[in-house]
Amino acid sequence: MSVAAVLTAAGSGARLGHRLPKALVPLGGEPLLLHAARRLLEARTTTDDDRVTTLVVTAPADHVDAVRALLGHLGGDVVVVRGGATRQASVAAALEVLAAREGVDVVLVHDAARPLVPPALVARVVEAVRAGHVAVVPGLPVTDTVKQVGAAGLGDGPVVQPVLRTVPRADLRAVQTPQGFDLATLLRAHAHGAGVAHDEALAASDDAGLVELLGEPVGVVEGHEDAAKITTARDLAVAELLLRDARTAPLEAL
Repeated sequence: MSVAAVLTAAGSGARLGHRLPKALVPLGGEPLLLHAARRLLEARTTTDDDRVTTLVVTAPADHVDAVRALLGHLGGDVVVVRGGATRQASVAAALEVLAAREGVDVVLVHDAARPLVPPALVARVVEAVRAGHVAVVPGLPVTDTVKQVGAAGLGDGPVVQPVLRTVPRADLRAVQTPQGFDLATLLRAHAHGAGVAHDEALAASDDAGLVELLGEPVGVVEGHEDAAKITTARDLAVAELLLRDARTAPLEAL
């Protein structure tokens, strides 16, 4: 049995304000997508048996050939498919490929917008699924005070929304990717939620949410700050600093 990964890279990334789709925006001279793919493939569990052997990448409709060319040198079983109208639809398209593969029993779903995910975090998610958890997500404790608010009232001046309650943050986690699943469970979850997959307003924002709708348990393992998502130009600038520090750290240690 083997581990496969779905790498979602079909989004436009409009909030990043770049002419390229987000996954193809350069970070340290290379596209975000390439950083993320390498880190998935570099991950090794403690037994070294459960590494990612199949990678299915969802690409923007107009950039499928470019993505194939970009990843061609990685070798191994790398498949590029055309992404859908939503993230959920894109993952469903990738799962069709994996459903036809023999021997895949664990699948990771990772966003190319998280290019600096540590391989050790990838391995931690795989190990948790192998331990018997059908769905596992990495998460970080929420450090900000969180308020639930209501609809803004009418009137002059700044928009003001009423606070309904302060949400206790001790039990809150900011969820990251890769999310890991028993493949059969994730296939069932996507089949169950297929009716809204192409509706941006209703489609699931993550795959664990679809599993929750089945009534199946979802577990959380410790995440990592380096797995932060790139959404804005500021996020990209921070990632550039992190990558630069990672590349120069060995030299500084000598």
